[in-house]
Parts: sequence; C-alpha cells; structure tokens
Amino acid sequence: MPRPVRSIDGADAIDLPSLLAANEPVVLRGFAAHWPLVAAGREGAQRAIAYLKQFDGGRPIVGYTGEPAIGGRFFYRDDWTGLNFDAARVGLSAYLDRIAAHLDDPDAPAFYIGSTDLDTYLPGLRRDNDLSLPPPTPGRAAPLASIWIGNRTIAATHYDLSNNLAVCLVGQRRFTLFPPDQVANLYPGPLEPTPGGQVVSMVDLRAPDLDRYPRFADALGQAQVADLTQGDVLFYPALWWHNVEALDRFNVMINYWWNDAPAFADSPMTTLLHAMLSLRERPAAERAAWAAMFDHYIWRGGGDARAHLPPEVQGDLAPLDPAAARRLRAKLLQRLNR
Repeated sequence: MPRPVRSIDGADAIDLPSLLAANEPVVLRGFAAHWPLVAAGREGAQRAIAYLKQFDGGRPIVGYTGEPAIGGRFFYRDDWTGLNFDAARVGLSAYLDRIAAHLDDPDAPAFYIGSTDLDTYLPGLRRDNDLSLPPPTPGRAAPLASIWIGNRTIAATHYDLSNNLAVCLVGQRRFTLFPPDQVANLYPGPLEPTPGGQVVSMVDLRAPDLDRYPRFADALGQAQVADLTQGDVLFYPALWWHNVEALDRFNVMINYWWNDAPAFADSPMTTLLHAMLSLRERPAAERAAWAAMFDHYIWRGGGDARAHLPPEVQGDLAPLDPAAARRLRAKLLQRLNR
C-alpha cells in the first residue's frame, strides 16, 4: 500500500537545491498558511470565490465541465470516441459563478479550471499570494505560476516534464505519487488525445481493475500519498506520476513549474517521438547497440564521451551554449527535412 510522503513542519524557506538533490516528494506543512487566499478559504467557499473575482483580468479562460456521471474524473469516454468532458472559453467570474451555483448540489457537474497562468489571467493575485523563491540560475527559465480551481474533481494519474511546487490554498487535496520507473506498471494510455496535455494512466485509482492491469499492484507498492490542507506545499520532481483528487466542494491550488536545465534545451519528448520513428522498429540487436550508444553519449555510463578529445575537434560533443544549440537544432531540422 502507498506510504505517506515525508513532511517537514515549520520550514521558513524553500531550499530548492536540497529538494532537487533528494529527488523525492516532500510536504512543507503550513508554509503558505499566512496567504490571504488561504484566509478567505477558511471563511468559506463563497468568500474565496469573491476574493478571486477581484483579480479577474477580463481575458477568457478555458473552463472544463463534465457531467455528474463521470464522478469528477476527467478522462476518456467509455467507448473511446473522445474525452468525457467539454472545454469552452469563458469569463473567469462567470465560471466561478457557475461553480458557486452548485456548491450545495450533491449531484453537481464537475467544474475545472486547469493550469491557468496567474499573471495573465489573474493579475495582482501574486502580490500577496506568492512563494518567495530564489532567482533562477542564469540561463534557466523562471518558474511558471498557474492556478487550478474547481469542485470535487480528479486529475487522472499523469506526469509533468517539470519539477513542481503545488500550493494547496482552498479545500483539501490528495496526491498519489509514483516514481518514474513505474511507468510500465501504470499502463499509460494514448499519446494523443489526452485529457490534460500529458499521457495518463488507464487505471482508475478509485477501483483498480487488477485483472486487466495486474502490474498496477506493483506500482501501488512504490506509491506515496500526500494529503494536503490549506497552506501546505508539496514538492515533487519532474516525471513523477501523480493522481490528484480535489476533495471539497470548492478547491484552489497554485503551482510553480520549472526545470533545472538550460533554457535552450529542447523537450526530451521530441527525442522520444523521433526515437519511435528511427529506433523502435529496428531489429533487437540494433536497438541494443543503440542503447549502448545512448549510454555512452547521453547517459555517460562510461564517463565523459569527449574527455579524450581536444576542445578544437569536439564539434557537437562540446558543451552546449545557446549558439551551439541553435546550430545543432538547424542540423537536425536539415536532416529531418531530407
């Protein structure tokens, strides 16, 4: 069975290097408990909604709505013909009013505003509701701050390409997390379409079908659970799979995404897609040989692949900077367009 995520009480700062070095989820209890949005939420859902509406920047946001029958879980239809919810561009305040109108409805639709950029759509909210994070290392992108709003909803188990600091502000949330090496035991679904932009596990945590997905029992043995209340902050590293349950009739979370990689680095998903084209259908012996190549040049299993070469002849093996990355990208595009 899943074990609890490690918790830290009374932390007065977020030590990002230590969190990244540990490469494990951790909860900072009450770290954001002093935020005004937390205080508004403690007064009730209507007060929190009124507080958020003050920062409506007037730009339409995307609101996701599912029928009561989906039980709040945004996923695929039973017949696989599409997704089990609708998405529409709506005004933030109008959509909050829709949520408010169903707060006491035991059979309410599932309402969800996901990954909405704070500075663009709720300007000013971060003035009094923001984590104090160290500036990014030169050449690295600053964290992206997004807000998540809704009633009782479930984000199916998925992974993100970035590290994450998730701040629970209104309501309670439960994160069930799985390390990246459990990918095969989670039975990932189609690459596209996906309910939220990332591949999701086909297993429903509410009632796992172990006859159909037997290896999921092994994944559960490696899982960790974080039960968050207002003001708690959860850190989890990039590529950790997570199922997220918003447990109250009104819930708000803000998260911060960032990668500890140079800003010029391309997404590894691009590499994976190209590997499907170039490697997946080759004979097993060739795939094994290329695995050794990747180990040498990328994973550095035998040490630095360029260490024995003088700098002037290292070429593409030399350390990357923005200019070298542009040249390498141009070379790749030329090869792909042949």
